[in-house]
Amino acid sequence: MVRGPKKHMKRLNAPSHWMLDKLGGIFAPKPSPGPHKQRECLPLLLVLRNRLKYALTGKEVKMILMQRLVKVDGKVRTDTTYPAGFMDVIELAKTNEHFRLVYDTKGRFVVHRITPEEASYKLCKVRRMQFGKGGIPYIGTHDGRTLRYPDPDIKEQDTVMLDLETGAWTCCRFRVGMLSLLDRFKRQGKVGGPGGGWGV
Repeated sequence: MVRGPKKHMKRLNAPSHWMLDKLGGIFAPKPSPGPHKQRECLPLLLVLRNRLKYALTGKEVKMILMQRLVKVDGKVRTDTTYPAGFMDVIELAKTNEHFRLVYDTKGRFVVHRITPEEASYKLCKVRRMQFGKGGIPYIGTHDGRTLRYPDPDIKEQDTVMLDLETGAWTCCRFRVGMLSLLDRFKRQGKVGGPGGGWGV
């Protein structure tokens, strides 16, 4: 009798936006439980091996991570299957490089190189706004964060600019005519502006 959740993932069942070749093996890295859903993330193993080409095998990726050289959103991560997701900042200490995970126009993850100044913050989308114990208001973001005592004017679909070093955050209200990037559904990865339409 099977006990507990599945700990393996076949390569053919992996999300198509990971862009794994069909004949490259039998299994794919199953993402660990974390801030992003399994179908909306990219495991660190694929970032370092398949996208950045810093390793040839999964064992080499593990050796890199266990030296505590890789940070995600300012925190050291040693799990090879840690789920990095949309707008996450990946820092490599040895090479002094910074990357941000964003979508291309076809909804696939792109590891975008950024400056150290850009790496100090990230944008979080407000998914829900609720009241907790004692009537304390809080908001939940797309990457699983809970921010207490938000601005009363904040609504769902707004964007929060989060400082990764201090934890301070400011709100950017969602209004008609603003430049925006779609993060899900059919037009995922498309950017739209005041001119109307969803171009490249």
